[in-house]
Amino acid sequence: MKLFKEFRKQEILVLLYRIFLAYFFYQIARFLFWYFNRGLIKIDSVSDYFSLSFHGIAFDTTAILYVNALFILLSIIPIIINTKKGYQKFLFWLYFITNGIAYAMNFGDMVYFKFSQMRLTSAALQVAKHENNIFKVFTSSVVQNPFVLIWFVILMGLWVFLYKKVKITEKKPVKLVPYFIWSVIVICLTAVLTVGGIRGDFKHSTRPINLVDANRFVRLPSQGNMVLNSTFSFFRTLNTNNFKEVHFVDEKFIEDNIHPYKLYERKVAEKPNIVIFIVESFSREYSGAFNKDKNIKDYVSYTPFMDSLAAQSLIFPNTFANGRQSIHGMSSVLAGIPSLTDAFTSSPYSNQKIQSIVSVCNEMGYDTSFYHGAPNGSMGFLGFGNILGFKHYFGKTEYNNDNDFDGMWAIWDEPFLQYFAKNVGKKQPFMATVFTASSHHPFKIPEKYNGKFKKGKNPMHEPIQYTDYSIKKYFETAKKQPWYKNTIFVFTGDHTNEVYYSEYEKIMNRFAVPLIFYSPNPEYQLKGVNNEFAQQIDIYPTLADLIGYNKKIRSWGRSLVSEKKYDPIIANSDGSVEQFIIGNYIYRFDGKDVVGIFYKSDLGLEKNLLEQLKKNPEAEKGEKIAKAWYQDYMNRVINRKLY
Repeated sequence: MKLFKEFRKQEILVLLYRIFLAYFFYQIARFLFWYFNRGLIKIDSVSDYFSLSFHGIAFDTTAILYVNALFILLSIIPIIINTKKGYQKFLFWLYFITNGIAYAMNFGDMVYFKFSQMRLTSAALQVAKHENNIFKVFTSSVVQNPFVLIWFVILMGLWVFLYKKVKITEKKPVKLVPYFIWSVIVICLTAVLTVGGIRGDFKHSTRPINLVDANRFVRLPSQGNMVLNSTFSFFRTLNTNNFKEVHFVDEKFIEDNIHPYKLYERKVAEKPNIVIFIVESFSREYSGAFNKDKNIKDYVSYTPFMDSLAAQSLIFPNTFANGRQSIHGMSSVLAGIPSLTDAFTSSPYSNQKIQSIVSVCNEMGYDTSFYHGAPNGSMGFLGFGNILGFKHYFGKTEYNNDNDFDGMWAIWDEPFLQYFAKNVGKKQPFMATVFTASSHHPFKIPEKYNGKFKKGKNPMHEPIQYTDYSIKKYFETAKKQPWYKNTIFVFTGDHTNEVYYSEYEKIMNRFAVPLIFYSPNPEYQLKGVNNEFAQQIDIYPTLADLIGYNKKIRSWGRSLVSEKKYDPIIANSDGSVEQFIIGNYIYRFDGKDVVGIFYKSDLGLEKNLLEQLKKNPEAEKGEKIAKAWYQDYMNRVINRKLY
């Protein structure tokens, strides 16, 4: 024991101090994360905050041990030179390079959480591999959010200062046998503690903690992001695959309640053209037509043209997105496939034959095309478009005029939509989808329009006005085209973006997007306001119905214009659990069990009725339907039954 104290005690104590520093700075990052996103994460009291922070220690432990495993090993491995200055300098650089990168993830989320509304996951790698402008995005974020970078630099400087305050005195072991024996004992104990820390406990019977477990300690689902840290969520989702077959109900129950195949019978004299606008970051919050009955104090609309178009259209003011990112919007809108905890589009199962509005239109002799003004391949649209079967793809390459490039993402919306209006319709009938790009971070508009639009209350309000104006100019051109009068136009957002009004801070309303069906041809009867709950995956079956595709379609959505009614099942995910709106209730489901039930009107998910509704017949059936939906989704995705 004496020899252990003489040769290794200071090393062990200093190692514990250095690991403690990581815990200390992770808690500071947690506070800053909450501070920068306090409008989205409701905390009622100081005790509430400290409770969440305390439960976050388990997730911090996993993250810290992931990052510092090599540092810990090299600190205690018995190689005699451990206390030498050169070796300690090497450990210093290893410690701060690895911890600096991991710590930076949390600061990135301070900015991007308001867009993604979930902690960083490995899905970001799927997005990044399709982009060549990551450095531009980073520098733009730094310019727009300087205090986040300043805080990171200050805290890393303080961390280095505190690390250097406690140093190891160089000592050479005298008796090597005891030195090695004690070292092996320390390594074994450390290994056990590290494995337990990474797993989240020492019970062999339980699985390692994951993102879902953060929700065990919260009153409101959004608070789970406070318990987590971005390093944990990133590492825990690396090489994960949450696509697993489950069996909760028999197939008869699925057929009777989920209706995975639907048949609509409509006689159509002349096939209409279809134009689908997936508008980047188009939240329902921004458009006055969708907020007339929301009773939002001092509400301001930022889409005057879309409001005027909505007055001549069939609109759905209670529509929800089925995903959290742009590529999720593409699969939901065009193929009726939502993204759950793991995105379908980045899964091993995305490359399969898929029935969609694209395949339906191809089968009916339509000319199908996809337009996106970004560099070809950006966002994964080109690859997924090929899977869906678009006959043509028009991107930045085909546009062929870099003078209209915004310098970051894509061709500005106004010129690209003019190109879109003039380039389609050479063959009819046609189905064309355009994915706009300008209403997006870094929230810029063309210099020639500086001062034209009001700044609004947050950075999104100016560029969404520019996109609205661009769509107005698009219609001025489209009306002159021979195909215009027999065309059905659809407008929705891919996902939401920055929030200003408290109504849209509510958890379910973070998926709130508009939905508009418009046609200058009165034959399609696309007029009025329908307040039923709708979702992006309803667009595909609605259009298949409108164009007279009188065959069975595979869809978890439903036609919104058919006399044949199916009960809606709204489905999406906050990144850790799935969410369903069924009947009068909202259900939160973790892949095994329903962990929360809320009234449909409780869009903030503030009062969990799970215990209260234990024997409520409607709630019990709703739970069963949620599980049945999930079972069918997993079965069809995994076993390639999406056609």
